[in-house]
Amino acid sequence: MISSESGTTAVSKVGFKRKVAAYVSLTKPRVMELLLAVTVPTMFLAQEGIPNLWLVLAVLIGGMMSAGSAGAFNCYIDRDIDRLMNRTKGRPLVTGEVSDREAIVFAWVLAVVSTLWFWLFTNLLATSLSVSAIAFYVIIYSLVLKRRTPQNIVWGGAAGGFPVLIGWAAVTGSLTWTPVVLFMIIFLWTPPHYWPLSWRYREDYKNANVPMLTVVRGRVTVGLQIVLYAWATFAATLLLVPIGNMGWVYSAVALVSGVWFVVESHLLYSRALRHEDPKPMRLFHFSNGYLSLIFLAIAIDALLPF
Repeated sequence: MISSESGTTAVSKVGFKRKVAAYVSLTKPRVMELLLAVTVPTMFLAQEGIPNLWLVLAVLIGGMMSAGSAGAFNCYIDRDIDRLMNRTKGRPLVTGEVSDREAIVFAWVLAVVSTLWFWLFTNLLATSLSVSAIAFYVIIYSLVLKRRTPQNIVWGGAAGGFPVLIGWAAVTGSLTWTPVVLFMIIFLWTPPHYWPLSWRYREDYKNANVPMLTVVRGRVTVGLQIVLYAWATFAATLLLVPIGNMGWVYSAVALVSGVWFVVESHLLYSRALRHEDPKPMRLFHFSNGYLSLIFLAIAIDALLPF
C-alpha cells in the first residue's frame, strides 16, 4: 500500500499529458472497445438497417462513459491486489499517477454523467440498463464474487452482456428474445475467453489470493470447462438464426467460425490432458477475433435486403 505522503509526491510530479493518460487507463480502454464493438451491430440488427447515426453516436459516447465508470470503480476496488500482480502493477493507482480520491471521484462523475447522458439522448429503458450494468459489475462482480468464488468470471460475463441490451433498447425502447440471445452469446463466450488469459497469469492471481478457476482447479478441469462453454457459445450463436431471423451471411459465419472456436478449445483441452503446454493465449487471441467476426456478420446481415 502506497502511503498518502508518497502517493501525493508521486502524483504531484505527473505532467498533464501523463495525468490524462492515467485517467484514460482507469477506464480500461481495451475492455471498453470490445463492449462498444458489439453495441453498434446490435443497433443495426434492432433497426433492421442503418439506425439514426446521431443515436448511434449518443449510445457510443454514453457507453464509453458508463463502461469507463465501471472500469474506474474496479481499479479503485482492486488497487490492493493490483499491487501484487505483474500484469497490473503499471495501473495508475499502483504507480501513484492517480490518487485513490481522484480515482473514486472520477468513477462517480462518469457514472452520473453517463446516466444523465442516456436519459437525455435515449430512453428510460436504456438508461436503467446502463445504471444496472455499472451496479452489476461494481457490486456483484468486483465487490462480492471476484474474491470469493472461482465462478467469478462466469458472472462477470453478465456485465459484459449489458451493452447489447442497451443498444437494442436505445433503438426500439423495448427488449425481445433477440437481444436476450445476444446477451447469452457474450455471457457464455466470456469464460472460454478469459480463463485462458487467467491461465497465462495464474501465478499472479495465486499471489493475490484471487480464486480464479485456473488457480483452484487443475488443468484438465479448466480445459473441460472451456470446452463446455465454447460449445454453449456456439449453440447460442446458432440459436440467433431462428430467433433473430438471420440471413445466410450470419449463418455461414456463425457456423464456420463457431466450429473453429470449438476445435481450438478442444485442442487446448487435449494439450492439457497430455500434460503439455496448453498454449492458452492462442485461444484467448482467437476468441477476440471470433466475437468480433460474429458481430460484424450481424451488422452485415442487417444491411442486406434478403
